[in-house]
Amino acid sequence: MNQLFQNIQLLKNSSVSTQVNKRIKEFKKINKNSSDELFKEMCFCILTANFSAERGMHIHKKLSKCFLTDSQEALAIKLKNSGYRFPNTRAGYITESTKCKETLQTIISSLKGEERREWLVKNIKGLGFKEASHFLRNIGFDNYAIIDSHILDLLERYKFIKPPKTLTRKKYMEIEKILQTIATQTNLTLAELDLYLWYMETGKIFK
Repeated sequence: MNQLFQNIQLLKNSSVSTQVNKRIKEFKKINKNSSDELFKEMCFCILTANFSAERGMHIHKKLSKCFLTDSQEALAIKLKNSGYRFPNTRAGYITESTKCKETLQTIISSLKGEERREWLVKNIKGLGFKEASHFLRNIGFDNYAIIDSHILDLLERYKFIKPPKTLTRKKYMEIEKILQTIATQTNLTLAELDLYLWYMETGKIFK
């Protein structure tokens, strides 16, 4: 058995499993009938791309209501004053995506599986496959993999992959299939697996 499977099993039998289960329950509690709540969670995923997850959570908690009301210029100033790394670019992404805010709830409920993620990537500026998967996981969907540098490093270390030069859509899907195999063999969903793998890399459970 690959050492990764053994390490995951050890975590499943430890107190980490309680933290993972708690976080998964929190994801599933989000109100998918609220366009505002969905939009604010999507903005969190836009913010945390190439940025500290911990700092992103702090800024999101502080400014989440502003995502719904502020102009691009006002939001950029608040992001900059909060120490955010890409205030102008991400403020632009967020304010531009408000045009899709009222559509989100319908899309989330009507589209299935890959169609749901593809729509987000195509229509929301600032969401690639990783960020769209992150958003969907954070609103309670279990079957999307969040493939970031931490996950790529871990999979390389345990000899599941060779690191891709560019994470194209095709490569993303290939690695997601590998993660699905690991999830199946460890009796986890992709959402649960991500939290365990993230803990192995950082020692923390984030959303």
